[in-house]
Amino acid sequence: MDPIRERELILTRRQLFGRTSKGIGIAALAGLLDPAIFAQAVAAPVSDEKFGGLPGLPHFAPKAKRVIFLHQSGAPSQIDLFDYKPKLKDISGTELPDSVRKGQRITGMTSGQNSLPVAPSIFKFNQAGQNGTWISELLPHTAKIVDDITIVRTINTDAINHDPAITFIQTGFMQPGRPSMGSWVTYGLGSENQTLPAFVVLISQANALNRDQPLFTRLWSSGFLPSKYQGVRFRASGDPVLFLANPEGIDGATRRAMLDSVDELNKITEQSYGDPEIAARISQYEMAYRMQSSVPELTDLSKEPESTFELYGPDSRKPGTYAANCLMARRLAERGVRFVQLYHRGWDQHNDLPRDLALQCKGTDQASAALVTDLKQRGLLDDTLVIWGGEFGRTVYCQGHLTNTNYGRDHHPRCFAMWFAGGGIKRGMVLGETDDFSYNVVADPVPIHDVQATVLHCLGVDHTRLTYKFQGRHFRLTDVAGNVTKQMLA
Repeated sequence: MDPIRERELILTRRQLFGRTSKGIGIAALAGLLDPAIFAQAVAAPVSDEKFGGLPGLPHFAPKAKRVIFLHQSGAPSQIDLFDYKPKLKDISGTELPDSVRKGQRITGMTSGQNSLPVAPSIFKFNQAGQNGTWISELLPHTAKIVDDITIVRTINTDAINHDPAITFIQTGFMQPGRPSMGSWVTYGLGSENQTLPAFVVLISQANALNRDQPLFTRLWSSGFLPSKYQGVRFRASGDPVLFLANPEGIDGATRRAMLDSVDELNKITEQSYGDPEIAARISQYEMAYRMQSSVPELTDLSKEPESTFELYGPDSRKPGTYAANCLMARRLAERGVRFVQLYHRGWDQHNDLPRDLALQCKGTDQASAALVTDLKQRGLLDDTLVIWGGEFGRTVYCQGHLTNTNYGRDHHPRCFAMWFAGGGIKRGMVLGETDDFSYNVVADPVPIHDVQATVLHCLGVDHTRLTYKFQGRHFRLTDVAGNVTKQMLA
């Protein structure tokens, strides 16, 4: 047989299903196999291709149009920042009571310790805002905006280690492979800006001295959704997006002609194979072309007034810092980007917590508060949902050796703190109560799936109705759980 003809007969699994999905091929397959196994949501109608999104969404009038998620990777200590427990000073160094732990699992990093001594925070807490909210001295700028945010002290998760925990809060599932929250949002709602990605990712490095947890691109992956819904990471140095600039010797007209030719070839292939990823690739090429003009304008901070840099702090002039990324998040929000995901590393303080927590807060507190203030001043806070928090909390007991000036804390999934501001969220509120050890939830628990359901609700989306059929099952961000936390809603 002719070698070329032989290669044409070798089909990949995807090509097989693509070709047999047309004409009599699908009828033949249907007679042999259960067609529900291969049903995909790619056949679901899309509203207006100009903006994307699904028809009928939002399901109801949204309070928020966009989300900025300030993820503090590594898990900030709630007991040193937001959950004030003054009585612990009286029992410092004593053993954590069995009646508090209740036999709950702990990590292998502290399960072998001979003792689990109670370690009260060495930091002072002060009351702030109209309601006198207790907040750590490490967060003086956040204290100034406490009347604009809701602090939830009773977030809880099922995961006790970093990778499953951060995967869970980002995708709604502890195992890799599901779409991220940003992908779900942009899949359902599309974008307000056709010259920038609907979902943008920014990463900043630790301010702490200890090594921090790694981040993986799958955290902003589209999973089984079409790839055009994955997050686009902006880099801190060089070209903000790789391969965006034209190669040397290629001008704009030549680039346009090349894209037109590739587009024609891709459309021919799409018609032949029926692979939805080809359509996604076509749209991504076009987005990259539009970004050649929009991204340089976005990243040019020369027109920002001096007052902006004073608001966000001196680090806001340094690309790639947390402060610079918070400023960039505001610029993305005002340009209609639907979901901005920041990751700031360095919160995993198993030892030397007083030193490293202070460094982390110094590098993030002003910029976090500035973002809320800046959005409010520009009239954007009412329809922008801002989220701050990590993947779990830290233990009340010390990891390692406890002294009067130093201690570490292990992972704690039972309760931790996050704050929310903006579109659809009450202002100046504290939700949830923990026990005297910040170990167990006493009132108003808020599981991770409830957080995700509430975020979607603020965007006008019923979390039970935003689904995607894959491998015969309808999936959603909140899996088979989740309730809207109505106490948080304005």
